[in-house]
Amino acid sequence: MMKSKFVVIKLTILFSLLTTFAYSQKEEIRKKNFNVAGGIAIAGYDPVSYFDHKPLKGKSDYSYKHEGITYLFANENNLKRFKTSVDKYEPEYGGWCAYAMGESGEKVKIDPETYKIYNGKLYLFYNFWLNNTLKDWNKDEAKLKQNADLNWKKILH
Repeated sequence: MMKSKFVVIKLTILFSLLTTFAYSQKEEIRKKNFNVAGGIAIAGYDPVSYFDHKPLKGKSDYSYKHEGITYLFANENNLKRFKTSVDKYEPEYGGWCAYAMGESGEKVKIDPETYKIYNGKLYLFYNFWLNNTLKDWNKDEAKLKQNADLNWKKILH
């Protein structure tokens, strides 16, 4: 009986160590591949505010680090909303331009005020020098999204 308890304890410790290692690996992959500047995602914009149809700059008073990525929020309510549903609010493709991810698999900077909510997800786009890639995305959204999903999956693995 004592021997089986010892085995269970050893297995529990091993599982805990493996889980911690896997989590830290995932965090490092995210840090390496997400669009962050100065350690902050989405150029400091509040990811929840996009779903209210008004992108707002976040405040350092309302920050939250999720799996290695720090987000800022405009207010406490948005911070709470994010914490309860991170998968809903975190931008697709690590916050890189969705069009570029679908077209070529490249990580291209974004204009944080050029975005689209599609099927309940946040997509961000490049919009500089008279080149608004959201317009191009809208012309072939289904194909570009499918390609972007595949390309992003390759980047994260």
